[in-house]
Amino acid sequence: RRGATEGGCRSAQRDWRSGRRTRRGGTWTRSGMAGLRSPSYLTTVGSKIVAVGRNFAAHARELGNEVPARPFFFIKPRSAYVFEGKPVEIPHHCERVDYEVELGVVVGSQLKDATVQQVEDSIAGYTVAIDMTARDIQTVLKEKRLPWAEAKGYDTFCPVSPIIPKEQVASVDALELWLKVDGEERQRGLCELMVFKVPELIAHVSHIMTLEEGDMVLTGTPAGVGPVREGQTMEAGITGLVSMKFPVVRRPQSTVPPLH
Repeated sequence: RRGATEGGCRSAQRDWRSGRRTRRGGTWTRSGMAGLRSPSYLTTVGSKIVAVGRNFAAHARELGNEVPARPFFFIKPRSAYVFEGKPVEIPHHCERVDYEVELGVVVGSQLKDATVQQVEDSIAGYTVAIDMTARDIQTVLKEKRLPWAEAKGYDTFCPVSPIIPKEQVASVDALELWLKVDGEERQRGLCELMVFKVPELIAHVSHIMTLEEGDMVLTGTPAGVGPVREGQTMEAGITGLVSMKFPVVRRPQSTVPPLH
């Protein structure tokens, strides 16, 4: 699969299929990349981002964590989304912000107490996304045994690609995620290495909270996470299907004080 073009979203894909109107009034719209759908669906229809942690064993180990016996997750707000053409912003008081490339799964219909089959029927498509993490803030929060919301929830902390319709993905396990910083590869991993597979993950979440149409589930990151600084450029993709690029800037100073 590495022979496939990494920037596959910029090459020919299958013919665009007509948009459909959703129950809540949103629409699939052309993204400008053949065969892909606009990520604006995530903000006009979706309500939240559910992010699964430590779902690649090598990533769990690289941060000194145990591989979980059952899935665990946290929530990122919809305001964390940022689309290509705009920068990722590092909060002015953060000393270290890390990238974590992930497969995003877009929910196409409401899921509550769902079976694996219901999940598979509900999936609308897939994205590549970057779960940005204020690692210095997360470290303090962990030490205090507090939730991670601040470390994960800043505006622009979820760069996301156009949506790949699920019909274009023959096998989720065969998808290969990658991420580069200033052209240097930092992460690469196959989705077959996930500890918990996509349908089981989403079914698990649906037994805890209802997933709504347009919600996105981030499914974990492969090994190789690390810091990115203002002035650098991140590029991430799914080999042969989609890629995206984001400059990194420093967010203007706000009234939120740094943690001590």
